[in-house]
Amino acid sequence: MTSTRQDAWKEEEDKLLVGVVLRLIKEGGTQLQAFEAVGRELSRSSAACGFRWNSFLRKQYQDDITIAKNYRKQLKKGLLTTIEEPILEEKEEQLPASAIIGENEFEQIIQYLKVINKKALELHKVENFEKTISDLLTENKKLQKELSELNNSHKDLLSLMEKAREMVIFERRT
Repeated sequence: MTSTRQDAWKEEEDKLLVGVVLRLIKEGGTQLQAFEAVGRELSRSSAACGFRWNSFLRKQYQDDITIAKNYRKQLKKGLLTTIEEPILEEKEEQLPASAIIGENEFEQIIQYLKVINKKALELHKVENFEKTISDLLTENKKLQKELSELNNSHKDLLSLMEKAREMVIFERRT
């Protein structure tokens, strides 16, 4: 029986899952083998690992999957003799050795550069969102202050109107 957990996935768990899946793709293994191995390591079911991979992670690592598959093809053709460890951290700063080996090296480099470009664009978007959020927070504070002043003026006006009403009532009685 496999242990299952219903808590959220952590970033390091995602990295482990990605690393094992990509390594097994390179080595010619199956995704199911990767899900089972990671499931044992994380005390999660292989189904949970498969669901996480297929519903969330696979889309983010499509270019890496293509590179791993190309690597596996080159390995099967005998163009490569060793399998490097997968690069899990800071991959945008390093060009994997597998990306420059074999007959498709330019295509693989282009694919890798597309991944880097995509991440740079995403980072630029994040920076723009952060600036927008900062600007909106500043404007929100300004508007809250203005609203507070208007509320105070409104209360003062209502108080003044109430006093005027009381004076009219008092004058009518006298």
